Amino acid sequence: MRHHFADSRFGQLHYVEEGTGEPVLLLHQTPRSWDEYRDVLPLLGRRFRAIALDTPGFGMSARPTEEWSVELFARAVLDLCDALGLEQVALVGHHTGGVVAAEVAASAPDRVRALVLSGMPFVDAPRRHQVATGRPAIDHVERAADGSHLQRLWDNRAPYYPADRPDLLERLVRDALRVLDRVEEGHLAVNRYRMEDRIGSVTARTLVLCGELDAFSLPDVPKILAAIPGAVSEVLPGTGVPSVDHRPDLFAEAVGRFLLQDGARTRE
Repeated sequence: MRHHFADSRFGQLHYVEEGTGEPVLLLHQTPRSWDEYRDVLPLLGRRFRAIALDTPGFGMSARPTEEWSVELFARAVLDLCDALGLEQVALVGHHTGGVVAAEVAASAPDRVRALVLSGMPFVDAPRRHQVATGRPAIDHVERAADGSHLQRLWDNRAPYYPADRPDLLERLVRDALRVLDRVEEGHLAVNRYRMEDRIGSVTARTLVLCGELDAFSLPDVPKILAAIPGAVSEVLPGTGVPSVDHRPDLFAEAVGRFLLQDGARTRE
């Protein structure tokens, strides 16, 4: 894997890549970084040019001072594509990354060859109302002098992670600490997004992927399938919210199989 930086309107964007061939751009959930795809990159890199981006504000990418939004993140994705000379890419996004990928596909349909939406929530008026009427924060914690906020950060996510894989939760906490003062802002950006107004503009061939234990997003799969004509779905067994790094083998296999089918179809 090779680490790189590219210039964008938001400052430098950090990305990691492996492999050659058709470009596949991977977008992480909040508050993760490219590291979410650390074990996926070498698997996809066997057949594709796999590129994992740190979304602006996360990982080692520059931190925009303005309010973060799905649209801002999507513009950064297109900036990276321009910087790398990529006229078309396959986009893969997980949770927040899925929402960003959907916006890129809606705003620049000619730039997206194929789309994989993994664990993506369907953000419509009922969901926004649910958040506005008191759903608790996902990752936000207040710093405490005794360090107890680190335990709370861990505890907030522990229910979504396999008990026998504390290493996965350690990776999330490490990423979250990089952006602790704005750790919830990616979630807030998703909750402000009017997906019902945008998703109908997605024309790319789409796979809707979700872990069978992802109670947060699995119920939204039928809504996404109904909103994107021709979209297909696949459920990954035995995994949930952290499906990307929990089961990179299953994740990469599903993504690769779908993208190779897309490539064959394109050549026809």
